[in-house]
Amino acid sequence: MPHGIFITFEGVDGSGKSTHIRKLVEHLRERRSPVVVTREPGGTKVGEHIRNLLLRPGMGKMSSLTELILMYAAREQHLEEVVRPALARGRVIISDRYNDASFAYQGYGRMLGARTVRALDRAICGRTQPDLTLLLDLDPRVALERTRRRTNRGGAKLTRFENHGLKFQQRVRAGYLAMARQEPRRIKVIATDRPAAEVQADIRKLVDGLLAKRLRFGSTAAQARPAIKKRRS
Repeated sequence: MPHGIFITFEGVDGSGKSTHIRKLVEHLRERRSPVVVTREPGGTKVGEHIRNLLLRPGMGKMSSLTELILMYAAREQHLEEVVRPALARGRVIISDRYNDASFAYQGYGRMLGARTVRALDRAICGRTQPDLTLLLDLDPRVALERTRRRTNRGGAKLTRFENHGLKFQQRVRAGYLAMARQEPRRIKVIATDRPAAEVQADIRKLVDGLLAKRLRFGSTAAQARPAIKKRRS
């Protein structure tokens, strides 16, 4: 591929992103696709330190604007170190969250509004936008119950965002669905309140279709280029 493909997974906490990313990556690697797997906030050494600040419970009260700025600080580092270099090398990037998460969590969930988030997004992300976003959709009540069961089994604590409660998660979900209605060609809503095999089949169909389309486009573009004639000495 002359240019990589950027695929993001989004959804409320507990919607199944980690599970389905792992299964999709296994599928793509079986097909020998050049995959880079990453996450936000995080993906770099600096980003992971910021992630700890943002997610760790007991950090004290953090203003919504501070939270947003930290998110985009981690994202800038992620873009410079991981995303843009991988795209330039023709890789398929699978990211657990990207900028849609800031619109959903800070814009809608924390009620900062889309305009504030968009101002930072234009400055940091610019034209580096996902080719495909898979929105794993689940009722926040069910999602929160999943996360509670998961933390109880592992002995971990809920993250700061999970501790914001049901109404917060409902606003986040509403934000995601609003964005999906605005950008239906990029954001594909996939219900996860059904067997995981069905969900994964839908994900693979969308991703395989995008990869096939991009490969056809690259092949057509290469054929359309005029041949370079050698100069006579």
